[in-house]
Amino acid sequence: MEKLRNMLIPKPNPQQLLRDWQRRLRQECRNIERQIRDIQREEKNVQKAIKEAAKRNDTASARALAIEIVRSRRTVNRLYENKAQLNSISMHLGESIAVARTVGHLSKSAEVMKTVNDLMKAPEMAVKMQEFSKEMIKAGVIEEMVNDAVDSALDSDDIEDEIEEEVDKVLTAIAGETVAQLPEASRKERLKQPAHAEEEGGDDEDLEELRVRLAKVRS
Repeated sequence: MEKLRNMLIPKPNPQQLLRDWQRRLRQECRNIERQIRDIQREEKNVQKAIKEAAKRNDTASARALAIEIVRSRRTVNRLYENKAQLNSISMHLGESIAVARTVGHLSKSAEVMKTVNDLMKAPEMAVKMQEFSKEMIKAGVIEEMVNDAVDSALDSDDIEDEIEEEVDKVLTAIAGETVAQLPEASRKERLKQPAHAEEEGGDDEDLEELRVRLAKVRS
């Protein structure tokens, strides 16, 4: 049945196939741009909440929100890298159109293969690039690749100290003066205290909602 279907459905010529991939890559770039805008919009709300938490000496909540901002900014940086890589693939495919027009078939591209392989390791792009890679392997543009497992967790021990440094910088930039007014001992003590005090239940619920929203637009 599949052979009959393949006979009845005309195969796209190489140029059409390349242009279709380029169109889909451009759509992925637009999706990335939209996700970046969503993250940055939510970050503004979180920055405001950090300032308010610092004013009421709620250092634990301010720091928890600052951690979310650090994670979000790391996500945005990765998204910008992903977008640049998608544009690189599109550029190489554009160069391949002229070659395909001349020789009548698609040629393998080491550059495309490497970039696709890199994107398949990116958490935000893994699923989509797996779909692209299957099509490109079938069309003969790239060879089948074997991907090593990649740990994408942000909370691994080897980067925990780095995240802590970034959190301190975020707190200083957003609410530095207010946070600095707290004695060092008080700041450390507050970090040990739970962020959800009963008398501030309403504020805690709002802060948790902000954290959830920011985490959602990152995913």
